[in-house]
Amino acid sequence: MGHDHHHHSGRNLSIAFFLNLAFTVLELIGGLLSNSVAILSDALHDLGDSFSLGLAWYLGRKSEQGPTDTYTFGYRRFSLLGALVNSLVLIGGSVYIVYEAVGRLLNPQMPDAASMVAFAVVGVAVNGYAAWKLSTGKTLNERVVSWHLLEDVLGWVAVLIVAIVLLFKDIPYLDPALSLLITIYILYNVLHRLRDTLHLFLQGVPEGIPTAEIRQRILAVPHVRSMHHTHVWSLEGEHHVYSTHIRLYDIQDFSQVLETKRLVKDILREYPFSHYTIETELEEETCELA
Repeated sequence: MGHDHHHHSGRNLSIAFFLNLAFTVLELIGGLLSNSVAILSDALHDLGDSFSLGLAWYLGRKSEQGPTDTYTFGYRRFSLLGALVNSLVLIGGSVYIVYEAVGRLLNPQMPDAASMVAFAVVGVAVNGYAAWKLSTGKTLNERVVSWHLLEDVLGWVAVLIVAIVLLFKDIPYLDPALSLLITIYILYNVLHRLRDTLHLFLQGVPEGIPTAEIRQRILAVPHVRSMHHTHVWSLEGEHHVYSTHIRLYDIQDFSQVLETKRLVKDILREYPFSHYTIETELEEETCELA
């Protein structure tokens, strides 16, 4: 069943990826032909989505290989690299779109409203279908991408509304104004994601992990005198790692060491750690890493 579900997940992601990529190419052509910077803005957005979908699909297949001698945690951390590259590409593209949109506001040009309507209808249909395919998914990748595609549907609805207005009214600045709104929204989300990505790249403590609380609970375990060399980091934002050294006292026999380790592990199991390592040291030991 696990293999079937993974195969189903991979198939859904691949369908969404190829749909999105093909439509991104059409958008770029359509944006140029219709003279619409709003469509070009959404093409940039969809290019980022295509990259994210392709990365999710690739890593989903890659993760089946598991850890190797070269990558002992497997390939999960590669998604951070993908997120970083994706963010930088989107920021560069957004700066270009803002430049073009401001130029259009200063020197308005009327886009081809009929072409905008046609592309908007296709955009709603393609992104809506892709979001529907992933909406029943159980993996985090599928759920996140599904919500992102739903945002794209709303963006295309906005383009459709503006295009319909332009069919009846000559208001050329509506197109670049919508483009700026879409691009500012993209930049807001990209910069937020870039900040989180850099935080994880620098091995900062992942959000939602109460390190002080965990430390306090472990120190309350019988026979635990102190802790040192404690580290918390995340592979890619979903799978977290915890390691620590604990110094023990009043140990009379080995069974007390085992019981103490069991109690500490029981505490760590209550938190979203995929890996944890506990090094125990007796009072008479000297830790070179302390």
